[in-house]
Amino acid sequence: MTGFPRYAVYFAAGAESALSRFGAALLGYDAHSGNEAPFPREALHVAQDWRDITIDPRKYGFHGTLKAPMALGSGKTEIELLAACARFADTARPIPVIRPVVDSISGFIAVIPAEPVQELQQLAAGCVREFDPFRAALTAEDRARRKPEKLSERQRDYLDRWGYPYVMEEFRFHMTLTGRLDADRRGPIVEMLRARFAALKLDTLSIDRIALFKQDDAKARFRIVGEWALTK
Repeated sequence: MTGFPRYAVYFAAGAESALSRFGAALLGYDAHSGNEAPFPREALHVAQDWRDITIDPRKYGFHGTLKAPMALGSGKTEIELLAACARFADTARPIPVIRPVVDSISGFIAVIPAEPVQELQQLAAGCVREFDPFRAALTAEDRARRKPEKLSERQRDYLDRWGYPYVMEEFRFHMTLTGRLDADRRGPIVEMLRARFAALKLDTLSIDRIALFKQDDAKARFRIVGEWALTK
């Protein structure tokens, strides 16, 4: 069984940003405060089961994955991980800037880059490498949960090396808004989400910060325990 607590290094916009408020409202949960948020009327109108549709992403909070959830290895501490995040953020690097759009990805709806951005791929790869020494080894149960038989050979290699299959060339940045939906349900939901997102007038989005999320136990939601602006 996966150990707890678990930690993840994510991109999350600032607590008071329009993007964070947008995501928190749609998921019904704010990872900055740890509080629930009321769903928008438009969401409930387009899908009366909106709470069920968003149950999976609600657990994690509105974010873009950079280093996937992990338990800490033997001898590693939260204080050390927080310090490592601060050092990583303090290292000068190009700040990725994406053109964000709402679209379907692998059956769920998310905010994604309209086109690939190499600096974002490099940032994610850097997070994977930098924080991997903190990760507890993948258990046989955890590996089986990833259904390796359905992964490509490269994805299986990444799963065994980094504890997660969707890294390096397989990485696709996304900020999830729903669970997986049948194709016939996606149209009206995508339309509603695009309209709400357009109201933010967010033509570009700088991936200019990292946040450390923590999950205390299997029933708990992830919550932000530290956040740092990246150094240009």
